[in-house]
Amino acid sequence: MNFYALIIGTEILNARREDKHFKFVRDELQKYGYDLFATFIVKDDEELMKNSYELIKKDKNSIMFSFGGIGSTPDDLTRDIASQIFTNKAVVRHKVFEQDIIDRFADKSYPHRISMADIPQGSELLFNPVNNMSGFSLQNRFFFVPGFPEMAHPMIREVISKLCCTRLKKHRYTLLAQTSEETLINQMKLLPDHVELSCLPIFKDGKALVELSLSGGDDKEIKSHFNLFIKELESKDIKYKLLTT
Repeated sequence: MNFYALIIGTEILNARREDKHFKFVRDELQKYGYDLFATFIVKDDEELMKNSYELIKKDKNSIMFSFGGIGSTPDDLTRDIASQIFTNKAVVRHKVFEQDIIDRFADKSYPHRISMADIPQGSELLFNPVNNMSGFSLQNRFFFVPGFPEMAHPMIREVISKLCCTRLKKHRYTLLAQTSEETLINQMKLLPDHVELSCLPIFKDGKALVELSLSGGDDKEIKSHFNLFIKELESKDIKYKLLTT
């Protein structure tokens, strides 16, 4: 599964609000051994949102959490755009959601709040524990929730717990070497694609250092590749220390 977070909010990009979704999703996924594949923060802009959804849709392994834009104000564009991109149809009135809105707001449901029940065809409702104003999902892959963290985070936490019912076990080995990353590039090129490589150059007191980390599901395999980097460093008499991560 390739996990995407799409965070919609002009107010984040113009610094009127601080984003609280990225860290939440990242940390929640990592509880189950998964990582985010990509995160986007985009303006409430129709074309930009369409292009972002299209990009994510094209990934056959994508799982998306979309935050914001499902209210009833004119800048809430998510429902209509999601319907167009993911179903190629117009939104329809969801009768259960419609009744939830009426139950909560009575006559004040009209003329605007009731429009929140107009969502893509085939949507499943996502329970909002704060006020029962639902989010929705499509194909059990694309999940749309409010922008408010206190509403969105419990909803996404529940989704992740169901999607990631099997926890992945990852093994990681990390070292800090007193050299530049250039020294280890040839060895990096020998790594198979499924081994996760992280190479972070560091400059300290005018000297180049490199933090190298390998991660993957097979402990024996990851340790074997990691030892090849150690062998390379030792053959060149380069000092290093092992790090715990």
